[in-house]
Amino acid sequence: MRLDKYLKVSRLIKRRTVANEACDAGRVQLNGKAAKASAEVKIGDVIEIQFGSKNVKVEITDIIETTKKDEAGDMYKYV
Repeated sequence: MRLDKYLKVSRLIKRRTVANEACDAGRVQLNGKAAKASAEVKIGDVIEIQFGSKNVKVEITDIIETTKKDEAGDMYKYV
């Protein structure tokens, strides 16, 4: 699955366009490297997102094409 789609489906970022812009601005890292929106993610990858002065670091535990809001939190765990 593409990184921008994963961020949207997992509800880490609300919209795919916003996820795309965050990747283009260099605020998203995948396994310690700056990531493009088109980067493929897999289970076990670590995503770090910079929200202003706050950093969020999560590890991917599951990849699902579509999910309900309640189940979105099961797709990752905070590191």
